[in-house]
Amino acid sequence: VAKLLVKLARVDQNSYVWDFATGSGGLLVAAMNEMIADAEAKLKSPKELEVKKIKIKTDQLLGIEILPKIHMLAILNMILMGDGSTNLLHKDSLREFDNKEKFPANAFVLNPPYSAPGNGMVFVEKALSMMTSGYAAIIIQSSAGSGKAKDFNKKILKNNTLLASIKMPLDLFLGKSSVQTHIYVFQVGQSHNKEWPVKFVDFSNDGYKRTNRKKAAINLVDSDNATERYQEVVDLVHIGKHKLNLLDENSYFEDVIDPLNAGDWNKTRKIDLKPEISDFKNSIADFLAWEVSQIIKDTEIGAKKQDQIKKYMPH
Repeated sequence: VAKLLVKLARVDQNSYVWDFATGSGGLLVAAMNEMIADAEAKLKSPKELEVKKIKIKTDQLLGIEILPKIHMLAILNMILMGDGSTNLLHKDSLREFDNKEKFPANAFVLNPPYSAPGNGMVFVEKALSMMTSGYAAIIIQSSAGSGKAKDFNKKILKNNTLLASIKMPLDLFLGKSSVQTHIYVFQVGQSHNKEWPVKFVDFSNDGYKRTNRKKAAINLVDSDNATERYQEVVDLVHIGKHKLNLLDENSYFEDVIDPLNAGDWNKTRKIDLKPEISDFKNSIADFLAWEVSQIIKDTEIGAKKQDQIKKYMPH
């Protein structure tokens, strides 16, 4: 999921990525890895690549965590994963962080505490208000998009565009949480136009089978092309419907939202139950076929009875 968020936020070697509720640093590690991979793919000079890697780790990542023990865990995690712990701040991102250092963020990733105001949308509103451009991808409790965070959502849409809403599997955090979650993707710095369609993706089947057994060697098994499915979601959001492949037709659609409502972010595809002429034709054809089969069946039964009667009739 961390890698998915990073890709949806369009992170590359030149991104400046921040996370306002860093936790153990998983999202920043994923961002760092994506940035380095992009640099390795594009920079041919070994010296230039090494300089870029150092810059990524020291200048292009920023995380904020309020809990001291978790903050220390994030630092250790970043060091173990190749460092990048330079800008991990032990602060309250909502009350103490004012970005006086002018970190030029253009990518925001977040998995907030759902107990925070607006199920965590308060972090999104604060972070995006400090950005002028770029993209954001957050995973959050679904109720944040269906009415529990309207005030925050309205403020967000005044200066940002909701590009996509992705429904995630219910068992995504099996063993830790059973809440339904959505990923919301934003373009920063562009007011949401009510005429612009939002991409809605039902990713309930992500291709992974999850278990919660303590003694199991693996609790996450790729049972149905999970890697390809995750990439398909990225392609659907970035490019569009013609990238639909493993996901079925009902898993993707586009529709508008009302920026003044801000509680209609979790739309599901409307199934058209209006019958077509072809439906009537098929039904009539099926009925006629059944009628013919009954007539044939009755005729065969009648013939058999006639044969039986003839056996007992005197000649």
